Amino acid sequence: QVQLVESGGGLVQAGGSLRLSCAASGRSFSTYAMGWFRQAPGKEREFVAATTWSGGRASYADSVKGRFTISRDNAKNTGYLQMDSLKPEDTAVYYCAASRTAPRVEAALYNYWGQGTQVTVSS
Repeated sequence: QVQLVESGGGLVQAGGSLRLSCAASGRSFSTYAMGWFRQAPGKEREFVAATTWSGGRASYADSVKGRFTISRDNAKNTGYLQMDSLKPEDTAVYYCAASRTAPRVEAALYNYWGQGTQVTVSS
């Protein structure tokens, strides 16, 4: 089993940066694919980024491509989402998730979820 805890969210001005962390506890984190999702008030949870267990491949939503970078440090049991050039549209609760399968955009394919961390980008 894997437990995930996000951190690093906060209030930032447009154009600024934040680095979100996803600390994992439990066994076999390194064997799981990792994804990041976000959910704004009144909107459905949407895919942001995902990476393989090795971190060798990554996928990004078009809305964040070129601005966000997903990575992981399996030795530290931690995943990261580097968020640069933030826009007000990025405001949402961000969730990390782990999947026993290949990284996908579908939230239903992820087995473990963190509690979320709020990211607010001011104009």
